[in-house]
Amino acid sequence: MPIKSYLAHPHTGKKEYLIEALSNIEACEVLPANNEDVLILVTETNNKQEEDILKEKLERIPSLKLLAMVSGFETPKNE
Repeated sequence: MPIKSYLAHPHTGKKEYLIEALSNIEACEVLPANNEDVLILVTETNNKQEEDILKEKLERIPSLKLLAMVSGFETPKNE
């Protein structure tokens, strides 16, 4: 299960739009910084295919200026 964390930077004046867009994606959890125009984004998907779909969704968000991955790892499935 891929879990990744990012710093998401909105275009100028678009922080609230970016928060809304990211919050509407099921695999995303958004934590806005109180003192900066930056968001912490944590994503969790079940497999590579879902991760690819999520990546495409993120790339289509017009209020997103920059997305920088901070950490990423995959947890083994308990079967």
